[in-house]
Amino acid sequence: MSRIVVIGAGVGGLAAAIGLAEAGHDVEIHERAAHPGGKLGFYERDGFRFDTGPSLLTLPQVFSDLGLTLPLQPLDPVVRHFFPDGTVLDSSSSHETFLDRIAAVFGPEAAADWHRFWRRAERIWHASWRSVLRRPVTPATLAALSWRVPDLAAIAPGRTLRHLAWRYLRDPRLRMLLDRYATYTGADPRRAPAALAAIPYAELAFGGWYLLGGLTTLAGAMAARCDALGARLVLNSEVTAVEPAGIRTVHNSEVATAQPAGIRTVHNSEAPAGGAFVPADVIVSDVDALTLYRDLLPTPGRLPALTDRSLAGFVLLLAVRGETPELAHHNVFFPTYYDAEFDAIFGSPDRRARPADDPTIFVTRANDPTVHPPGAEAWFVLVNAPRHGTSWQATDWRRPGLADSYADHVLDLLAHRGLDVRDRVLFRETRTPADLAAATGTPGGAIYGTTGGLLRPANRGPQDNLFLVGGSVHPGGGLPMVTLSARIAVTQIGPA
Repeated sequence: MSRIVVIGAGVGGLAAAIGLAEAGHDVEIHERAAHPGGKLGFYERDGFRFDTGPSLLTLPQVFSDLGLTLPLQPLDPVVRHFFPDGTVLDSSSSHETFLDRIAAVFGPEAAADWHRFWRRAERIWHASWRSVLRRPVTPATLAALSWRVPDLAAIAPGRTLRHLAWRYLRDPRLRMLLDRYATYTGADPRRAPAALAAIPYAELAFGGWYLLGGLTTLAGAMAARCDALGARLVLNSEVTAVEPAGIRTVHNSEVATAQPAGIRTVHNSEAPAGGAFVPADVIVSDVDALTLYRDLLPTPGRLPALTDRSLAGFVLLLAVRGETPELAHHNVFFPTYYDAEFDAIFGSPDRRARPADDPTIFVTRANDPTVHPPGAEAWFVLVNAPRHGTSWQATDWRRPGLADSYADHVLDLLAHRGLDVRDRVLFRETRTPADLAAATGTPGGAIYGTTGGLLRPANRGPQDNLFLVGGSVHPGGGLPMVTLSARIAVTQIGPA
């Protein structure tokens, strides 16, 4: 049995703790916040309960493999898409149903185009599932992948998601729909790898799901599973350093002593100077890889590989009076010119990153009486946004008045697009990239960490007993992907 310390109780960290406890290890999780879940957060006020992070569950089989029994509710449509010309398209987890809906709204030629794209996306999904998503990916393993010619042809290294959209889809609205899946990983579709076509396939082939009570109930179920397996969860415990094994000089003494690897923590600011040391045979990090290599285990040589950061998000939590039957559970309102949004968010050579003037607006409205009072609705409104910071590719979201003025702008845009709720809002709360950075320790509030395509930071660290999980490492962001990252780490560590 190994003593394993997990840094962070996000979904990746909790999944790793479950797998390692099942394998017979002694597991302890340290989480800086007062509750588990990481970015899978929530906010409660006046009888309303909002998810403040992910709002859609996909690949539910990944979570059932952890021994979880979840109150899953299938969504149909998975997403309702509102296009700038006034057309509305509902996606479906039934391929034939979705084709019928496309044909009814865009015509039979558009449906035929989607079917051709779907066959390619299916090939990409199976190649990714077989060769990429469940195993470590390094330059060496990618070289081995080249021997599987059909897989390599399907994944198409060097091609972008935008390239696939233009190759298969003639209707600009379908290309807009496909482009949006790049943002599921925080990437620009004009630069995102074609392999991301696996995302719409997974979402629509295996369905989109909601959890009664909100997706934050997933964090509670995972924490309960950890407890049942004997894994200890220590909350309000911030890790300040990862320390490899070595010889150290005892404090105020000339005597040198051998010290095992471990972490240094501060709990409720009551620990002695330097923090408490927690020894560990193995360390699993669920913090952002940039934070790990820059702050906890300074490793300058690894920082350049972490500079390709994902976009962030600007969030409105709206308590809305009355009901809005024209909305589905998930709704996307597209802008007139999509590329202008990406130019704004990611910046350009001649202009720094900034909030988009005419962004895509994502509205989640759960038809769940447990998250709002009768006669009202709890809305989660998300707009893709530049990261927080002062660099050319970021925006200072702490600037006085910016959050409130942009919130007003987003509500005005919704009204312009036919959904005016400004006189129905009982209260609103904003969550900026700066707020996410402060709450979760994610640099700049980058939702998905790094966006390096197939070559993200590895799941194995620079020292033998260090492993990385979460959205900033392979295989990427999103609830199922961070859970798969945990599975890769658990497999590499092995049983007790």
